Amino acid sequence: MAANSAAVQPGRVRILKEASKSAGQNVGPVVYWMFRDQRVRDNWAFIHAVEQAHKANVPVAVAFNLFDQFLGAKARQLGFMLRGLRQLHRDLEETHQIPFFLFRGNAEDTIPNFVSECGASLLVTDFSPLREVRKCKEEICKRLPVTKWVGTSRLIDWDSLIDEVLRKGAEVPEIDWCEPGEKAAMEVLMGSKNGFLTKRLKGYSSDRNNPLKPRGLSGLSPYLHFGQISAQRCALEARSIRKLCPEAVDAFVEELIVRRELADNFCFYQPHYDSLQGAWEWARKTLMDHAFDKREHIYTKEQLEKAQTADPLWNASQLEMVYYGKMHGFMRMYWAKKILEWTRGPEEALEISIYLNNKYEIDGRDPNGYVGCMWSVCGVHDQGWKERPIFGKIRYMNYAGCKRKFDVDGYIAYVKRLGETKKRKAESLLGRKAKELCTY
Repeated sequence: MAANSAAVQPGRVRILKEASKSAGQNVGPVVYWMFRDQRVRDNWAFIHAVEQAHKANVPVAVAFNLFDQFLGAKARQLGFMLRGLRQLHRDLEETHQIPFFLFRGNAEDTIPNFVSECGASLLVTDFSPLREVRKCKEEICKRLPVTKWVGTSRLIDWDSLIDEVLRKGAEVPEIDWCEPGEKAAMEVLMGSKNGFLTKRLKGYSSDRNNPLKPRGLSGLSPYLHFGQISAQRCALEARSIRKLCPEAVDAFVEELIVRRELADNFCFYQPHYDSLQGAWEWARKTLMDHAFDKREHIYTKEQLEKAQTADPLWNASQLEMVYYGKMHGFMRMYWAKKILEWTRGPEEALEISIYLNNKYEIDGRDPNGYVGCMWSVCGVHDQGWKERPIFGKIRYMNYAGCKRKFDVDGYIAYVKRLGETKKRKAESLLGRKAKELCTY
């Protein structure tokens, strides 16, 4: 199956709703409603569902609900996700003989309806700290009923579904530098050609903060965001080779586990994880004390989105995200802090930074993304610094500081090349489509 045959630790399981005694001895399937962890291997929710099904001697079914335009997701994010799910569907049915069901619409309707239709004996889902998902689960718990199992998947027209989301979300097109799916994720982690741990780990500790060396990063964030690989698996594999590159492995695990868990916990325990209300009191006070400080520039959301500022470095960072679907982590800090400096106040700055991050980042709409914006704008998980205009005691970053750390001009030229490459590919695609139309 997935990780191993050991039982899932009880501490990993939370009961959201107990079955009513009047339901009797239900022999329907165990349904795993997959959401965040879109994989078979190292998926504790899936392992738990299978274990419980074996104990009760009932079948297992996997259900997935497609939220159209979930938190601003476009073709870039939905295309990547659906291509990975298509592979997962095949793997579940061919390798594990487990049916996969895809639903569209509100999960508050589709999941309880499916549970009722198949007479499920248990509903299992994976964890997400995001507010919208938790509210959805609460509503599903209220609606869960129970009655007959049809143990075969329904036909899913993946090609038509993918074409539809690409058409609707064409404003933010797909990226081609990372292939979706569980197998591709393991290749990026452990591949013999260009795997992170096998070929690129050595330079991680020195190169990860240099925006001119994108290959110095792990490249795993899209897979971690869509649950196509487990953070635990990545950490275990890294720890097994720590003696080869201890500094790099320690830096990687700190990013992968410590910062990721901090982000999850912040979003889980702080209901206002995406607003100024979620900042610490000292940060709220200092930001409001300086909310009306004079700004050298004031830009609208539209100007920022189109990279129409007087700062060529900031413009490059915004365009890297638009073209590539991923802004270098160091630049994302500078990017968000300049938005604070160039908008009418901290609330607007946070709103715009989250909007742009969710829209263009392949791993947007993620606890790491929300906390990254909150760290940059609101000082979350940081401390107070020397007070200055606009920022107050929030950590400050500027162009001169970036110039001391890396080749700013080289980074701007690198992003320009990304844009030229993207333009050529788009023109080539249009040419092919025009040629196809002429043949009819």
